[in-house]
Amino acid sequence: MIQTGVTPLPQTSHAPTGRVSAQGDPVFLMLQGPHGPFFDRLGRLLRAAGAVVWRCGFNAGDEFFWSDPKSFIRHQGSVDDWPDHLAAILDDKGVTDIVLYGDVRPIHATARRLAAARGLRVHVFEEGYLRPYWVSYERQGSNGNSVLMRIPLAQMRAALREQINEVRRPPAHWGDMRHHKFYGAFYHFLILVANGRYRAYSGHRAIGVVQEFRLNLRRLVLAPAYNLGRALQWRRLRLSGWPYNLVLMQLEHDSNFLGHSPFTRNAQFVRTVIEGFARAAPRHHHLIFKAHPLEDGRAGNRAAIHAAAAEHGVSDRVHYVRGGKLAEILSHARAVVTVNSTAGQQALWRGIPVKTLGRAVYDKPGLVSEQKLEEFLADPDAPDPQAYRVFRDYLLQTSQIPGGFYASRSRAHALRLVADMLLSPDDPYQALATGRILPRQQLADRHG
Repeated sequence: MIQTGVTPLPQTSHAPTGRVSAQGDPVFLMLQGPHGPFFDRLGRLLRAAGAVVWRCGFNAGDEFFWSDPKSFIRHQGSVDDWPDHLAAILDDKGVTDIVLYGDVRPIHATARRLAAARGLRVHVFEEGYLRPYWVSYERQGSNGNSVLMRIPLAQMRAALREQINEVRRPPAHWGDMRHHKFYGAFYHFLILVANGRYRAYSGHRAIGVVQEFRLNLRRLVLAPAYNLGRALQWRRLRLSGWPYNLVLMQLEHDSNFLGHSPFTRNAQFVRTVIEGFARAAPRHHHLIFKAHPLEDGRAGNRAAIHAAAAEHGVSDRVHYVRGGKLAEILSHARAVVTVNSTAGQQALWRGIPVKTLGRAVYDKPGLVSEQKLEEFLADPDAPDPQAYRVFRDYLLQTSQIPGGFYASRSRAHALRLVADMLLSPDDPYQALATGRILPRQQLADRHG
């Protein structure tokens, strides 16, 4: 089984150089992207700007969503063969820039290591730190590998003071979740039925392709039933009048969960939280675990929650809610516990105390509670609203791109902005510090 974990970047004297090819144009190598056509559309824009663009695919899903077969490179070997194959591609094509989605899966961790050793730029896309209206674009790493981990709030505040741009609030709703589920199911269907050229393929997740497809399909088909059951359950909880702490669950196979936390299973996180709750929380308080919107049942979260609650004698005070509108559930919450979910920022935005048990980009003094878990569940410290406003505004001026990867409207909006950001000599944080800001905010204002 392939383990997904963080591979620290090696110490090297090389810095990303932003080199160009012998012809003077950058050469991009795109690896695995979000399910769907986002990387294909981005590649077209980069080629239109004069760049050379290659795509390396690892399965039939990657190949299907790439429209230019002449620039497609198949990796038909195993993960063990990947480092040598990648090195050969970098040499043969004269690659100057590598583009990827998520930086922790083994093939991308390998790419980051080789890029660091060679002084190449790495462009990393991720789901937005400020979901659900944005996507993230950074260089060299994201989440626990992000440059944000090393930028203090004082430096963010100083950079913002030098700018006169007004930071706009959320753009229009994109409606990406339904499209996200569809592309996930279709992508794994392609791997299931058309992967003959990639017989050595092994995904970065712990389960097989057949099970992955079945889970994606079940999630898509049963969504209406789940939504009805969740609405009835939430109505009962909301009208009960119980004070409650909210626990934000994450996908157990998510790279942010696996790579930047002490947990390898959701059950471990669940047990830790319920044990602390049973020991310290006032006896009239309740605990609500909210499932991730893309949860498909593979982790057995419901069973783990029920077992831990029974073990600690709090079954009548612990609840599991499948999906639902986070804003509504947050509006009644007393405090929030999470590993490192980006949704924790929605709580901070509302002034709700947050406790993280993993590494998060928003884990800054004055934002996330530094209390021990039991102390937090007994009497949580509130965040500093001004400090969070600085952090949020800094993200909106730098790495957060309004739009999405999946729905056509949100994808088009993001693509209008990101091509120029990839071609810029500065990463988003350097651009703000030096004053060389792309007209991304003005575009966001007009089209949002």
